[in-house]
Amino acid sequence: MKIALVQYNPVWENKESNKQKILSMINKVEGVELFVFPEMTLTGFTMKSKEMSETIQGDSFRFFSSIAKEKSSNIFAGIIERRNNRIYNTLIHIRSDGNLLKLYRKVHPFSYSAENEHYNAGVRPALTKIKNWKIGLTICYDLRFPELFRKYGKKRAHLIVNIANWPDTRIEHWRTLLKARAIENQCYVAGVNRVGKDPKLNYVGFSSVFDPIGKEIVSVDNEEKVIVADLDKNYVNEVREKLPFLDDIKLI
Repeated sequence: MKIALVQYNPVWENKESNKQKILSMINKVEGVELFVFPEMTLTGFTMKSKEMSETIQGDSFRFFSSIAKEKSSNIFAGIIERRNNRIYNTLIHIRSDGNLLKLYRKVHPFSYSAENEHYNAGVRPALTKIKNWKIGLTICYDLRFPELFRKYGKKRAHLIVNIANWPDTRIEHWRTLLKARAIENQCYVAGVNRVGKDPKLNYVGFSSVFDPIGKEIVSVDNEEKVIVADLDKNYVNEVREKLPFLDDIKLI
């Protein structure tokens, strides 16, 4: 499966400008089965959750749905979802026909930055599919909690995706944890981070893909770029058959 990680510098809290930037970046990218965008794709990591929130079928969904149909590709993107009187930091999976297939609401809001005061926590993992690939969904701070990733490993996910706004001050944690999650669960792990600055923090990207034994396939730092990688599901199965470590898990 060919995937594209869209590492970019969003204009702070400006959805319309970011739509135009994204369209410009992906304009010439073809033949990709999955585009993956950073957390809160069109706003940056804002705490203006009420002001920026939308329903699941809102304008942001329609924007990414149009990309999915135009590119005949699946889309993973981050939105600020409003459902009744609750607001979530949400990852949506839109199929290549433009329809919503799956959503994942961030289970671990980042209390260090008071995200938990502005967003409700999700309550369950979300495993989605593209053809015969099983894909686990996570967002940013989730990366620090291997228990969530283990649930995907136990279900034999072939790929786990993390979309993020992960700052430069802790970027080595990002790189180390992505690799660790791949090794632990013997699957591909793709992390898509942003670059640039918001009013408080600086970001240097390092969007990366690690393979099922923890080998870094690609990693790009501090550059706006669409990063394309080819993944082989058969290799995941081969690693798990040769090294059947997942069979020995004892969750105590």
